[in-house]
Amino acid sequence: MQVSSLNEVKIYSLSAGRSLPEWLSDRKKRALQKKDVDIRRRIELIQDFEMPTVSTKIKVSRDGQYIMAVGTYKPRIRCYDTYQLSQKFERCLDSEVVTFEILSDDYSKIVFLQCDRYVEFHSQHGHYYRTRIPKFGRDFSYHYPSCDLYFVGASSEVYRLNLEQGRFLNSLPTDASENNVCDINPVHYLFATGTAEGKVECWDPRTRNRVGLLDCALSSVTADTEVDCLPSISALKFDGALNMAVGTSTGQVLLYDLRSSNPLIVKDHQYGLPIKSIQFQHQLDLIISADSRIIKMWNKDTGKIFTSMEPEYDINDVCLYPNSGMLMTANEAPRMNIYYMPVLGPAPKWCSFLDNLTEELEENPESTVYDDYKFVTRKDLENLGLAHLIGSSLLRAYMHGFFMDIRLYHKAKMMANPFAYEEYRREKIRQKIEETRAQRVQLKKLPKVNKELALKLIEEEGEEQQATRKRKQKNLPSLLKDDRFKVMFENPDFQVDEQSEEFRLLNPLVSKISEKRKKKLKLLQEQEAREQEEEEEPEGKPSDAESSESSDDEKGWVEEVRKQRKLLRQEEKVKRQERFKEDQQTLLKPQFFEIKEGEEFRSFKDSAKKQKLMKKTLGDRLKLEEKLGTLNVSDTTVGSKQATFKLKKSEHQKKQQEAEKQHRQERKALRRSASHLKSKHGRGQRFH
Repeated sequence: MQVSSLNEVKIYSLSAGRSLPEWLSDRKKRALQKKDVDIRRRIELIQDFEMPTVSTKIKVSRDGQYIMAVGTYKPRIRCYDTYQLSQKFERCLDSEVVTFEILSDDYSKIVFLQCDRYVEFHSQHGHYYRTRIPKFGRDFSYHYPSCDLYFVGASSEVYRLNLEQGRFLNSLPTDASENNVCDINPVHYLFATGTAEGKVECWDPRTRNRVGLLDCALSSVTADTEVDCLPSISALKFDGALNMAVGTSTGQVLLYDLRSSNPLIVKDHQYGLPIKSIQFQHQLDLIISADSRIIKMWNKDTGKIFTSMEPEYDINDVCLYPNSGMLMTANEAPRMNIYYMPVLGPAPKWCSFLDNLTEELEENPESTVYDDYKFVTRKDLENLGLAHLIGSSLLRAYMHGFFMDIRLYHKAKMMANPFAYEEYRREKIRQKIEETRAQRVQLKKLPKVNKELALKLIEEEGEEQQATRKRKQKNLPSLLKDDRFKVMFENPDFQVDEQSEEFRLLNPLVSKISEKRKKKLKLLQEQEAREQEEEEEPEGKPSDAESSESSDDEKGWVEEVRKQRKLLRQEEKVKRQERFKEDQQTLLKPQFFEIKEGEEFRSFKDSAKKQKLMKKTLGDRLKLEEKLGTLNVSDTTVGSKQATFKLKKSEHQKKQQEAEKQHRQERKALRRSASHLKSKHGRGQRFH
């Protein structure tokens, strides 16, 4: 039994593993089970659950007791009894079966549509009756209220066969050239047929009139899809009274509400293959759609993928066992696959032991899913010289690489790297040397920044580990391994300054302890230097003996604080004396200041006056401004105060105003002289 997981949904393949032939004795079977792991792991849920060559269709009876499957070659039907977990009967047919339908609750009434236009009826004892339809059929549905069979196929007409009267009735004429699939709603019995032109026609069986037409081909083409031909309808399924799912030949699934002509969701399988089967899972509101390559489960409200399965062989049909998490498929292979997903529902009653089995597997999960396969990337294939196998059956594409047979991988590796044994031998020798080194005292490498702090933390961790072992408590996480404090031991800006006043007052005993740590740091640096020169580790001294000494008495702590304060005062005195000497040695030089243009230097008294004025309160400054005439405060009619200011003019502004005044006076003088000359000239003309 193989276990795979996608989107955290576990899928158990119950048909995986090798099968044993029936003619083997029990003794040989037990011997094979001991030798072969695959045979030991296999679960044969239903005995002989397979076909000679290919299985095409698979269905479950309404009572859930019988599973029926059709296949080739030769064309046959096999019925399996779930209560006995074995095959009940097998019947061979004259031609291949296109599809079949179980009319009764058990296996007593079955209808087969065959590829040679024949419709064959079987009862409990076997073959009952055989008739023929005018054109080749592709699908049919049974209308329970009227006992009518509706056949669609390579014709524009839908043929009706009444089983109560035993004769054909008037056919339903459609606008299509051919009809591929059909279905009848289980609630209100609306008949729908999917055409080759990509349309769905809905008919009312009571009036035999068409009541609706949906153009699914136009709705299936979106901006992301690339379509080479006209999408035809390849699958059709009703869900309840109002929902209908339609599958196209280009790989799209459309979910419709019968009250609207626009689809609610369009889901693309991205393979471009025809949709072969659509099922509804009501517990989780899922739609299970399948083409020949993949089975996809997705939410019918949001379209989000729930999980998917890719069997080894092409899929012909999918059957969901009712009210359970079991799924069965008919494939292009002799064996029919059985999958169990506990998320979808419980196991059926006849195999309830699967729940206990899967619970045990979840408690003891296996490390790998593919025991006989090796995952390799494209680069690995190039290194092994197997890049030419890409696209062949020897490699199975998966995610960013491929799965290949482990035996082929070992052979290719031996040919590509003949010295692999020497590498293996060196690796084993290195592992044994490391095991012997582990018995020696291991000195940990310290970071580049804050080495003393890191050593202190390591010592404290050792003490805490010993204490927690005695108390039987959980160990706390290390600061050195915590990502939040990683920069503290990497960035030099976070280096602790042990000569600062704050550090020395907060850590008065650091001087004694730091001496011990400095000795350790010297030992570590010497050993690192030796390791670089020699490839062997030197044996160091144990740190427990040194770290065991501690002086945490209160008296010693007070004395150390006093000593540190005295040292700090002495250092401050020395610094003051040095500053005083530097001040005496320095010579004062005169400084020159440049005055801005347009301003005159009066004296240093103006700056002193300004400073005094700025120190006064706002009321005093306003009174002073009123005396000088630059400020006028008056009462308004409303009762508020109104203040008007006169800005002081700078020397530059005064010079500009004087120049403008002089310019105006000169222009006035010129105008007067010009008017005087004009008047004189006019008098002279009159005299002449």
